[in-house]
Amino acid sequence: MSEQQKFYLTTAIAYTSRKPHIGNSYEIVLTDAIARFKRMIGDDVFFLTGTDEHGQKIQEIANEMGITPKAYVDQVAGEIRRIWDLMDCSYDKFIRTTDDYHEAVVKKIFQKLYDQGDIYKSEYEGWYCTPCESFWTETQLADGCCPDCGRPVKKTKEEAYFFKMSKYQDRLMQYIEEHPEFIQPESRKREMVNNFLKPGLQDLCVSRTSFSWGIPVDFDPKHVIYVWLDALTNYITALGYDPDGSSELFEKYWPADVHIIGKDILRFHTIYWPIMLMALGLPLPKQVFGHPWLLSGTDKMSKSKGNVMYADDLARHFGVDGVRYYLLKEMPYAQDGTITYENIIARYNSDLANTLGNLVNRTVAMSNKYFDGAVKNAGVADALDDDLKSTCLSSVKEYTSLMNQFKVADALEVIINVARRSNKYIDETAPWTLAKDEANYPRLQTVLYNLLESIRFIAVMVSPFLPQTAEKIFAQINTDITCYPSLNEFGKLKEGKVGTAAPLFARIDEVKKLEELEKEIEASQKAAAQKEETKEEAPEGLIINIDDFAKVELKAAKIIECEPVKKSDKLLCLQLDDGSGTPRQVVSGIAAWYQPADLIGKKVIIVANLKPVKLRGVMSNGMILAADCDDAARVLFVDDHIPAGAKIR
Repeated sequence: MSEQQKFYLTTAIAYTSRKPHIGNSYEIVLTDAIARFKRMIGDDVFFLTGTDEHGQKIQEIANEMGITPKAYVDQVAGEIRRIWDLMDCSYDKFIRTTDDYHEAVVKKIFQKLYDQGDIYKSEYEGWYCTPCESFWTETQLADGCCPDCGRPVKKTKEEAYFFKMSKYQDRLMQYIEEHPEFIQPESRKREMVNNFLKPGLQDLCVSRTSFSWGIPVDFDPKHVIYVWLDALTNYITALGYDPDGSSELFEKYWPADVHIIGKDILRFHTIYWPIMLMALGLPLPKQVFGHPWLLSGTDKMSKSKGNVMYADDLARHFGVDGVRYYLLKEMPYAQDGTITYENIIARYNSDLANTLGNLVNRTVAMSNKYFDGAVKNAGVADALDDDLKSTCLSSVKEYTSLMNQFKVADALEVIINVARRSNKYIDETAPWTLAKDEANYPRLQTVLYNLLESIRFIAVMVSPFLPQTAEKIFAQINTDITCYPSLNEFGKLKEGKVGTAAPLFARIDEVKKLEELEKEIEASQKAAAQKEETKEEAPEGLIINIDDFAKVELKAAKIIECEPVKKSDKLLCLQLDDGSGTPRQVVSGIAAWYQPADLIGKKVIIVANLKPVKLRGVMSNGMILAADCDDAARVLFVDDHIPAGAKIR
């Protein structure tokens, strides 16, 4: 037996500024699928994830909430871990950068780098983006804003310690040239080399004095160690690295086989992190894989855009494996993926309900119907069998190759193709026709055996992606032959009896599900708005004060166009003249009481500064005022003499 290969992989640690959205959750699910696959093929896997918990942004949020930064990050870190667990992620360790052992070693690392002359004290003057925790020069700004996130930056000048990045630039360039697999995909490598390394590296700010929520520098306690030196070193502190003597775990698993991270933090992991390791005299990770973003429609997810989805909400509607499947199947290897409720439902119905679920359900049902569940390979072969068998065997090789390249979506397509081929085999062999004549029973037994064996192949291969589903399939076909090596030969399913057929994925009614989701979104937005309004306790007898009311911008607007929203019996899409010269689109749930033709030309009052939101895939930029009556919602129309755009006070 060959020696077990170690495989150490990590996610980026999640920043504890807020609950992670579905785009953040993609990374942990992707990494989990790879970790499960590596365990399945026999590797000794260590899978690390965790949370990044220091920084100015967190201190500011905690101050606004009136709690300590530690209390705040405890809440968010707990929420992150809850979601990771909900999504069935099999990590081996969850590190927090507020863990005592991590903070102690980070102090030692800072001291070591300072003592050897790689860190020096100076003064920083430049532009700082708080959300990104990044400094920028004047020339790096994009229209005066952060080039990464587009938010405003602040002019900052403070004393700081700096890391001599420039000292290691040539050495890193040489390493990247000699290790072409280090940065993947290839397009990301070109981006890092051409945009950052070739123009020349600036020394990196590694301490701050303008806030206190961080790990203090032992020999200069007014400084706290700045985020990247603190955050990136988690990959080694979690294993027990210590400049004074590391643990057996560190010696066993370092260097990492792969860091799986978002493309937006590639610079920190392929430039800053390797240079820090060089300065510490440690081997570099074998690979950094920068995955693309998961976009909401065509936009990056953002609370300010009102397009954020969360993994736990989606799991309530589509199941954990339904969400895992969509994330892993719809994300290309090197380009951004997209997520919409419509696309989730379409993929769920097509691949999971119709193709995979239907295959398992009808095969197990036929076994129970025709042979009282008995599984037997009578050996009555036909030329039709050969293609099914060769498809299963060749798919295992292709699947393995793709997974070793982290081409997860392509590997899933291979599995679904086996299910498609198996469904075609049912049509070709027509078991229901064979069942009409007892003379054909041996052939029917062989056909059903081949189908059950192909399903076993599918279940083994799909187990890293959909672990709960794989277990259900194994139970329905009643097999304990679930290991990866069993796929080297077709026909290892033992004779016996199948279990009871039960639908794996019930088909979703798109219209009903979208209406259900729409109600949830509206209720959530209403609750969020109410929560925002009542943040400060109002005087007795009042809900809001005049300052709160002044924040709401009410305008008169004329309805110039109106039409129903597709696949909704409640929504109308209105184009409004609000006096700005550009039509404003608003979606309103008044279709039950108004016909579009009755509204055109009427003037209404709108909330003009409401956060934009998508309803049934249509963007809405405002809200029309209406009254709740006993039998209907009644729109508040205004006098036609009031001009469009007039401010309502």
